[in-house]
Amino acid sequence: MLQNRILPMRPTKVKDLLSYLNEFAPFQLQESYDNSGLLTGDPDMLVTGILISLDCTEAVVDEAIEKGCNVVVSHHPILFKPIKSLTGKDHVERTIIKAIRNQLALIAVHTNLDNVKHGVNAVIADRLGLKEQSILSPLQGNLLKLVTYVPESHAGNVLNALHAAGAGHIGKYSHCSFRSEGTGSFMPGNEAEPFQGQRHMLEQTKEIKIEVLVPAHLENPVLEALRESHPYEEVAYFLSSTLNRNQETGAGMMGTLPEPVKASDFLESIKSLLQCQVIRHTPICHEKIQKVAVCGGSGSFLLKKAISSGAELFISADFKYHDFFGAEGKIIIADIGHFESEQFTKDLLTGVLSKKFPNFAVTFSKIVTNPISYL
Repeated sequence: MLQNRILPMRPTKVKDLLSYLNEFAPFQLQESYDNSGLLTGDPDMLVTGILISLDCTEAVVDEAIEKGCNVVVSHHPILFKPIKSLTGKDHVERTIIKAIRNQLALIAVHTNLDNVKHGVNAVIADRLGLKEQSILSPLQGNLLKLVTYVPESHAGNVLNALHAAGAGHIGKYSHCSFRSEGTGSFMPGNEAEPFQGQRHMLEQTKEIKIEVLVPAHLENPVLEALRESHPYEEVAYFLSSTLNRNQETGAGMMGTLPEPVKASDFLESIKSLLQCQVIRHTPICHEKIQKVAVCGGSGSFLLKKAISSGAELFISADFKYHDFFGAEGKIIIADIGHFESEQFTKDLLTGVLSKKFPNFAVTFSKIVTNPISYL
């Protein structure tokens, strides 16, 4: 009699971890100037433990070695600018050298995690209690349009496969598509094994034209799903880029408080909600606020977007002196500090990776990597 057995988990390799991180926050969504992904290490190396940190420093690498973790996943990439040598002349080179000597894999999940709806900015918005969250500045040009032709009898199966692979999402709606009827014609050649019709005979059949939107980072799995579900030996399809804005990806986040609150009171509450010691802000130009824009890290580039969105308050970091003038009495800028705005990214990554990989330790670093101190 067969008994239920618990099968041993397959050992996890660095490339398995990278694959999951790419599903959670596709590396293709990182900004052109960024350097997210695997920075050092062997993709085929078995993972013994993962240490999560906002920054990767020498001290963090030492902590990983002490804890038996051979992978460090950080938000900020230690290898950001091109380097011409590895001599240990600065903290970047020393950190990389130490990681390589001790066979540590260093992975960065930076602006790709900024640019997904469930990433850095969602963590901030959740801690502030913001509802009706949406991307402040949706990315443009990372949506593709897929058009294919399917015999009437298989249209439903093909559409289901495309949707399962991630096609057909528009904002809050899934399973979006457009179908139209038509007549397809083809003539099978000598070596063809046609689904219908005969070799050297012109065949005409009723077909359904299917059109769906596909996120660019899902192009390969969607096309694979199309080929596997389509009954034809040769699948006709057209894939084209669009200028549509993808509401599921982009910079910053918008949200609303359950009810309007006094601006000065909410600014004071931010200190405890986001664990920051100091807030630099512009004059309070709104007595009460309800609509709030946020951006983890350096967000001054989104100021005009925050104003045009109708937000009364914009929470971010790294505003320069002259940037504050850009508020023009239309919005309150609250600069809480770069580290402070992104520090909870560690909790986010630790949570999702612990759930996905329960067969080894995933822990976040106890080292505070904030290079700024306050008196």
